[in-house]
Amino acid sequence: MQASKNDVWVGLFVLIGAAALVFLALQSANLLSLSFQENYKISARFDNIGGLKPKAAVKSAGVVVGRVEDITFDDTTFQATVHMAMEKRYAFPKDSSLKILTSGLLGDQYIGIEAGADDVNLAEGDRITATQSAVVLENLIGQFLYSKAEDGGAAEASK
Repeated sequence: MQASKNDVWVGLFVLIGAAALVFLALQSANLLSLSFQENYKISARFDNIGGLKPKAAVKSAGVVVGRVEDITFDDTTFQATVHMAMEKRYAFPKDSSLKILTSGLLGDQYIGIEAGADDVNLAEGDRITATQSAVVLENLIGQFLYSKAEDGGAAEASK
């Protein structure tokens, strides 16, 4: 009987440990966000969202103030529409601007929000129009190589 009680306790401990590992894995992969704050929904259009994904963070001054809920493509404007859920406790002016930024050199992408100076705050259903698209590393490398090729061609032409 004593061995069976120990087996139950060991099994329970193993189950709790496995649940904790699953929770940590989902949390670190941004697949699980536990927030019990009330939200308000806003949206914005971007020309290029790069590798932005749903559940990505919306940050201001390094603090997570919301999450990306959904990303859709508008086939009339040929832009990506990003729908975000912002925590109600964080109020931003209507003339705030959004940028798609990268954590580190090759890290995850997130949205950075810079507060404006308007007296009226964002509310449910508002759309932010001041946006800056993601910087795509491949495009930067291509521009750099193209400018170097032009410089090399101009140097040879002057000889």
